[in-house]
Amino acid sequence: MDKAKVNWDLESIFPGGSSSLELRRQLEEIKERLARLGQWVEGLIPELDAPELKRLLDEVQDLVMHFSQCSAFVGCLTAQNVHDAQARLLEGDLGQMGAALGAVQTRIHHLFADIPQDRWEELLSDPDLKELEFYLNERRKLAQRQMDPQRENLAIDLAVDGYHAWSQLYYTLVGRMGIEVERDGSVQRLSMGQAANLLADPDPQLRREVFAKYEQAWAQEEELFASVLNRLAGFRLNLYKNRGWDDVLSEPLEINRMRRETLEAMWSAVEGGKPHLVKYLKRKAELLGLEGIAWCDLNAPLAAAGRKLSFEEGASFVLEQLAKFSPEMAEFTQKALESRWVEAEDRGGKRPGAFCTSFPVTKESRVFMTYAGTMDSVGTLAHELGHAYHGYVLKDQPMVLRRYAMNVAETASTFNELLVVDGAIQAAAPGEKLALLDDKIGRSVAFFMDIHSRFLFETRFYGARRRGMVSAPQLNELMTQAQRDAFLGSLTEYHPHFWASKLHFYITRTPFYNFPYTFGFLFASGVYARAKAEGPSFAGKYKALLADTARMTVEDLARKHLGVDLTKPDFWEAAVGLTIQDVEEFLRTAN
Repeated sequence: MDKAKVNWDLESIFPGGSSSLELRRQLEEIKERLARLGQWVEGLIPELDAPELKRLLDEVQDLVMHFSQCSAFVGCLTAQNVHDAQARLLEGDLGQMGAALGAVQTRIHHLFADIPQDRWEELLSDPDLKELEFYLNERRKLAQRQMDPQRENLAIDLAVDGYHAWSQLYYTLVGRMGIEVERDGSVQRLSMGQAANLLADPDPQLRREVFAKYEQAWAQEEELFASVLNRLAGFRLNLYKNRGWDDVLSEPLEINRMRRETLEAMWSAVEGGKPHLVKYLKRKAELLGLEGIAWCDLNAPLAAAGRKLSFEEGASFVLEQLAKFSPEMAEFTQKALESRWVEAEDRGGKRPGAFCTSFPVTKESRVFMTYAGTMDSVGTLAHELGHAYHGYVLKDQPMVLRRYAMNVAETASTFNELLVVDGAIQAAAPGEKLALLDDKIGRSVAFFMDIHSRFLFETRFYGARRRGMVSAPQLNELMTQAQRDAFLGSLTEYHPHFWASKLHFYITRTPFYNFPYTFGFLFASGVYARAKAEGPSFAGKYKALLADTARMTVEDLARKHLGVDLTKPDFWEAAVGLTIQDVEEFLRTAN
């Protein structure tokens, strides 16, 4: 694909970057509208009628839409250049505005809670409000479980320069870090994101050298990161205590609109599939000429996978595979690439990781990643563009019905990945097939073992944090033990400072930023299996499923569109079975 560019276009959103005058005008307008909205809400009483409630919801949604547009833009600025001081100041301003907006929304939601049940049901029967029934009931139930509005708003205000500020400090610290690596006869200073990419390099000596320096870099700053992580957890636990919430999983399950029975059924099925992945890791070690797989070898490619793909080649391959399932998906993705929605350049000063963010006013998305030319990078590109397609499907919905939970957010992204990886396997020459199977199963290792280790660590960390501060050495011990348990003791070396290196532990908006990934992977695998069985005719059903992701719980979504019960093991075991089939194929091919 000749028109694929490695740098995104932000100028079409707000020209001028962090110095944009248009952005500042928009922010001032949002502040003024927020003040007027706050005054309006203060004068409301539970006896409001349906037309007034509809006007209120319209104003809130439009305000949230414009705030989200500005917030997404600033998030892109800080990701593309962690040294952009002006963008960090804007991030602080947005934090204050977000707190004010959150306070108004909290007051509205508590207003919902104060409305008598019979009157509430009467309001929701109004044709103009019926479409928002799921969202409105969800917000009302949450308000009934929270503190009173005054204390909730105080918590929101204090979080700006406390809770969320600790998270922003983490990003600032990581942006300043780097390691020096000798390559091609010269010493290069790499960002932590660039260094992490080298753990997928074919050269085992380079992987070990980089991993040792990577671990050392995190170790040198471990006291700072331990302090940040402890403060984040302490704030969250104290908030839960004041709300009367005893279970740290209560909020993440609520955010993800899923039941504990579903989570337990999923992890149970995952445990059943792990012994097969241990066999895969053992055989991979043999193929790489290693005594066993260490942490730094998990993403090591087999020899045939060492060829680098240019960004244009990777983008073209993604388009080719999407087109086989849905021409509409391919057409959308091509437009996203040609319109420069993707930032993929491999350079210093960028934030590590990858993400997709939505711009609801212009109905666009932007994808951020550091493209390394590997098949893993191609999969990441497809993954993030899947998020963008999901946003495209929902772009004309009311704003509150575009806010799907994180677990189903991973459906479209993982579905894209599966299309691309399976397409590569089918098109591969015999010598390349093994390497591609390795890459695909490596993703299962990530979702079944790596992600599970994060879940185990975070669960145990919160248990320890309830008793007091957790030291850096204790965090290393908790992390290493969680990895041993999740990988069934199959690795020769672990990553003790993973708790410091993984930004997901420092995200304040979404606690337990881990199990939704495994849910998304397995749920998407089940959807993908249905797509393979039905062929291109399933594309319309798939789009309908995505369109409902913000309208119901995940259990209801699966029941409506797939006819399955997620609280039972059957669906999850069948999805895990697809990975087991991949492992068996890998072992046959390797032998």
